[in-house]
Amino acid sequence: MRKEEKGVIIDQIAETLGQYDHFYITDAAGLNAEDTAALRRSCFDGGIKLMVVKNTLLKKALEKNSENDYSQLFDSLKGNSTIMLSKVGNAPAKLIKDFSKKSKSGKPELKAAYVEQSVYVGANELDTLVAIKSKNELIADVIALLQSPAKNVISALQSSGNTVTGVLKTLADR
Repeated sequence: MRKEEKGVIIDQIAETLGQYDHFYITDAAGLNAEDTAALRRSCFDGGIKLMVVKNTLLKKALEKNSENDYSQLFDSLKGNSTIMLSKVGNAPAKLIKDFSKKSKSGKPELKAAYVEQSVYVGANELDTLVAIKSKNELIADVIALLQSPAKNVISALQSSGNTVTGVLKTLADR
């Protein structure tokens, strides 16, 4: 591959990385054709972009992004690497966990991840990544917490509405 071609590929990888908020570096080597097709299908269904990349080209694409420091990820760029890109932070982690349980080879295996402006390195971080809530889940939790006191007041007024009406009617009759 010529230097110009590598430059174009690096630019494409950097552009793709810029379109997604979160990415996971995984090792999917050793999957047979059937499992690879199933992984690609699962990624497509989950809104996850799956790319097989060369480590050196990925490293140069990460270095090209001056907004974030990805240097902690560079040690993970050994062997075969596949990146999973997603708009939802925990979606690839859930997919990796579910798919590796079903797969005979135990792949894909997490090498590292960049989620919510934080770096996670190693397969032992998978459970932590699964537990991370997405932005929409956090907003839903906050809204539920804010609505809870109002629901309690409304519920109390509705349940005691008959009692209050009866008391008011009795007082009005006297």
